[in-house]
Amino acid sequence: MDIYFAILNFTLAGVIGVVGILTLKKVSTPNEVLFALLPLLFALHQLDEAFVWLGMGGYIDMRALNIFTGIFVYYAQGLLPFLVPLSIWLIEKESYKRKLVAILALLGLGLAVYTMYGLAIIPTSVSVVNNTLYYKNPWTENSYDAGIYILTTCGSLMLSSSISIRLFGFLNVIGLIIIFLFRPYGFTSLWCLYAAAISGLLYFYFVERRIKFLQELHKLQENLGDKLEQELDKLKKTHPKLFNPEL
Repeated sequence: MDIYFAILNFTLAGVIGVVGILTLKKVSTPNEVLFALLPLLFALHQLDEAFVWLGMGGYIDMRALNIFTGIFVYYAQGLLPFLVPLSIWLIEKESYKRKLVAILALLGLGLAVYTMYGLAIIPTSVSVVNNTLYYKNPWTENSYDAGIYILTTCGSLMLSSSISIRLFGFLNVIGLIIIFLFRPYGFTSLWCLYAAAISGLLYFYFVERRIKFLQELHKLQENLGDKLEQELDKLKKTHPKLFNPEL
């Protein structure tokens, strides 16, 4: 079965990778780069887990398996709780929401440093339980870390002014609840798989932003047209000869 799950991860990585490239092409300011990178990073993460599955099946040696396991866990448990709120903070326009996300980003940074320190001193083991990869590390297996993790990642997404980003955050919360209820040992693996699968929603932030821009541009044109008509009416009243030389 390991080879089939590896193929699944390779396939998902390819699909999300294409979405990630398309998302990056929509970037128009430097502040959007990190956010636009998220789908591509999720794709690379799934590519990494494909190699973990190959290692569990004995298709690559133990040393390579340990390297891919370490990369997967460092990104999933260490970097994401900081990268997600930071990417949202960089693109958020509303000041009060930006301040709240900034607090979550700082909290995520603290969690990231704490988690990566623990992962560095305590080795992470990986096993297969009910066809699910179980990444086990005593340092990170506690409810406090999990609570802060969910708050910084999903919380920052749901604070966004963007409908598509909030939807991504909401769906992640639903996914986390389902995983926690039915396969808590697969929290790291399954959530990352699920988040990667729906990360294409982030592409629609740029579509949504463009629609909003066009709506604002249309509104601006209407306002300018109204003002122009008002000025012309004033000119007609104050200088009627300009518009009717026979007077």
